[in-house]
This record gives sequence, structure tokens and C-alpha cells, in this order.
Amino acid sequence: MRSKKTLANVITSLLLQFTLIVSGFIVPWLIIRTYGSSVNGVIASITQFLGFFALLEGGVGGVVRATLYKPLASNDIIAVSRILKSAEKFFKKISYVFIAFLLVMAIGYPYLVSYGFNKTFIFTLIIILGFKTIAQYFFGITYQILLQADQKLYVSSLLHIIAIVVSTIIATILINLGASIHMVQLFSAGVFVLKPIALNVYIKRKYKIINDDIEDKSALKQKWDGLGHHIAYFLHNRTDIVLLTLFTNVIEVSVYSVYMMVTTGIRNLTTTFASGIEAVFGDMIAKGEKDSLEKNFNIFEFLFFTLTTVLFTSAALLILSFVSVYTKGVTDANYFRPLFAYILLAAEAAYCIRLPYHSVVIAAGHFKQTRNGAFVEAAINIVLSLALVNHFGIVGVAIGTLCAVVFRTVQYAFYLSKNILNRSIIKFIKRIVVNFIAIVIVFFMSRLIPLSVIHNYFQWSIYACKITFITVIVTILINSILYYTDMMGLVNISKKMLKRKINF
Repeated sequence: MRSKKTLANVITSLLLQFTLIVSGFIVPWLIIRTYGSSVNGVIASITQFLGFFALLEGGVGGVVRATLYKPLASNDIIAVSRILKSAEKFFKKISYVFIAFLLVMAIGYPYLVSYGFNKTFIFTLIIILGFKTIAQYFFGITYQILLQADQKLYVSSLLHIIAIVVSTIIATILINLGASIHMVQLFSAGVFVLKPIALNVYIKRKYKIINDDIEDKSALKQKWDGLGHHIAYFLHNRTDIVLLTLFTNVIEVSVYSVYMMVTTGIRNLTTTFASGIEAVFGDMIAKGEKDSLEKNFNIFEFLFFTLTTVLFTSAALLILSFVSVYTKGVTDANYFRPLFAYILLAAEAAYCIRLPYHSVVIAAGHFKQTRNGAFVEAAINIVLSLALVNHFGIVGVAIGTLCAVVFRTVQYAFYLSKNILNRSIIKFIKRIVVNFIAIVIVFFMSRLIPLSVIHNYFQWSIYACKITFITVIVTILINSILYYTDMMGLVNISKKMLKRKINF
């Protein structure tokens, strides 16, 4: 059963990420060309500020998931219902905090941005984008956590795909009809209200949740420890644009958002393969399957190192030419930033490498034990970014992010090796060295491909296929030779998953 759910989660998550990437390319592209880089920068900046709502969630989602694994494994619906009741009360409280935060931001943010926009323009745009944030992240969040813990993330993913497609179509039509940016954002945001409604209907039909006022208060006992983890995640995604808004201008924010659009798309493709893995590991831990946990962790570690190397090495060789084509004809900003692109890609690659380690730590419920590392990561990110942003701009904040993410990834590897899997840290170091060698070989081999001037997406696609082919062959060949057992384990899992016969 675990295999069927995992396969469904991976497939729908891949479809979701593909949908997000396509939508993420189309809508900003239309906004830049129709309303200008400054409007795109303002929207990106406001969205990041509104992301502070995710911080209010405080990492409780991960804590609740970890608490749900055991009662779900034993079909204890009473315990599940009480845990959900406790989570619902918490999320209801933070919704009120978010509304207050939204009003404060709508009043105060216009004083931060003065790039040709009046205060009414900014105020109303913030209210509209805030509504979109509430629709996406608050309504139905408890049931979404339940589905993820029960390895049924595919249900939420399918609903999200539908919402994104409809929202993108509406935005495209309105932009082409000459509607205002406020009208575009309002109507495209309204679609996301339908997702939690559909989610609620599904949960009531599939789960016999007991609707009483009894809650399991112990379910959130690690919420402050979970907060540390969430702060680190939040800062990884939000710090840079916030600091660029405060210390530079919205044009730089627009440049950053274009590159981040690419790197985030690649990162999300990688994290797709982690969808459902945390729940699988949590189920193994709840049932005491230690040998199965260690065996499957090695296989997924192999997968993430190989996948990360392939995707981000290819991206490093292709991102500048892609951005040149994407922003062709745009003259109100300089979008050619090679050093920034490479540092940003390195930071996102380091983040993806740690996903298997993070999944096991969260599945085991080790929030308190790893909390301090999360706080240190956050501190490194903030201090370095603040110190460098005035002198180096977007390059400075990217350096801060890279240093913070590398620290946290190494810290995760050490903790997992010593406290959960009881294995040598040399295994982690060896994987780093092996894949670094693969990267060097790919870079040298890529120089054998003649690079002509790329004017359009078709020319870029041909060049991208050649680069990606080389990267795939070199990376998989080296990793398969040195990690033959892990590679065969992954092949066998893939075959059996497709036949739907495997039990991890």
C-alpha cells in the first residue's frame, strides 16, 4: 500500500511542479512586458513580505505530521481527531494575527517603496495579494496536513494543479484584454478559494473524523522547537527579497525574482521526489523497521545526490542563455548577472542535497534536538546578508544564503549519522566528492559543444538537450559505478512500484 501511495504522490507532485513552472514563466513574463519590471518587482516583494504568514504557522505542520504517524499506522481515529482539533484551534488563532499583520503591512509598506507608485496603488495590491495568501495557505491547512501524513498528498496536489491552471488562464486573458494589475491578481486569486472547499468535502467522505471539542494538547508540545526549523526554511525563501526591497530597489527585486523563478522551479522538481518520503520514513519509524529505514535511506540519498547534480549542473550551464531569451526586448533592467546566478544555484543545490536528512529528522520527531542548528542557520543568513547587501546587492544576499544553507546541510548530515542511523559521516563526504568530480567533468565536456548565439526558445532547447544529455550520462555513470548497490536498489524499487507490488 505504501508503494501505491508513494507512486501517486510522486507522479502528481511532478505534474504540480511542472504546472507551477509553466505558470511561473508565463505570468511574470506577461507582467514584465505589459506593466514593466517595477510592477513585477513590487508584486514579488509584497509576496515575500506576506510570506511572513508562513512563519506564523511556526513549523506546526511538521510537528502535527510527526504526531499523526503513529495513530494513523494503528488506525486510531479518536487520537487523529483530537490532534486535528488541537491544530485547528492553533491555526484559527494565527489567522487573526495574519489579518492584523496584513493591515499593518498595507499601511506601512508604501513608505518602503517609492518607485513611481502611489500609496493607494500599493495598499490595494497588498490587500488583494493578502487575500490570495489566505486562500492558499490557511483554509483547509489542517486537512492538508492529514493527507500528507497519511501518504495521500496526491489529493491536495491534484486540486492545486486545477487551481493553478484556471488561475493562469484567467490572468492571461485579463492581461491581454488590458485589465489593471489589481483586477488580474483579484480574479486569479479567487480561484484558490475553491481548493479548500473541495478538500473539506473529500475529508468528510473518506475519514470518520470525530467532531467534538476534545483536543490533544500534547500534539503541539514541540511547536516552539518546530518554530526553529520553520524559521530557517522561511529565511531561506524570504530573506533575500525582503532585504533587497529595504536596501536596493524594486528593479533589483525583479531581477532576483526572475532568477529565483528558475532556481525555485528546479528545486521544486527535486523536492517532488521527497513528497511522501517523510511519511514513508515516519511509518517505518512508528513500526520499528530499523533495517528497512537504513536500507531505503541509502537509496534515496543516492537518488537526491544524483538528481541534484544533474539538474543544477545543467542549470548552471544554461541559466544565463535562458534568462537572455526570457527577457529579450526588456530594457528597463539589466538581467545578465552570471555571478549571482551561480551562487544562487549553489545555494539551492545544497538545500536539495539535505532533503533526505531533513525528512528522516522530521519523521522521527527530533525537533528539539535539531532546533539550535536551525537558529544558527537563520543567524548566518541574516548577519551575512545584512553585511553584504549594501556593497554587493543581490550577490551579497545570495552569498549569505549559500553559507547558511551549507552549514545546515552539513549539520543535518552529522546529526543523522550520529543519532538516528548510526553510520559514519564519511559516507556523506564521499558522496560530495564523487558528485563534485562529476560536475568538473561535465563542465569540461560542455566546452566541446559549439556555442552559437541563441535568439529564441527553440535554439535554446536544442542546446539544453545537448548539455543535459552530457550531464545525465556522466553523473549517472560515475554514481552507478561507485554506488552500484544503491543504484540497483533504486532500479528495483522503481520497477516494483510501477507494478504496484512492493512493500518497503
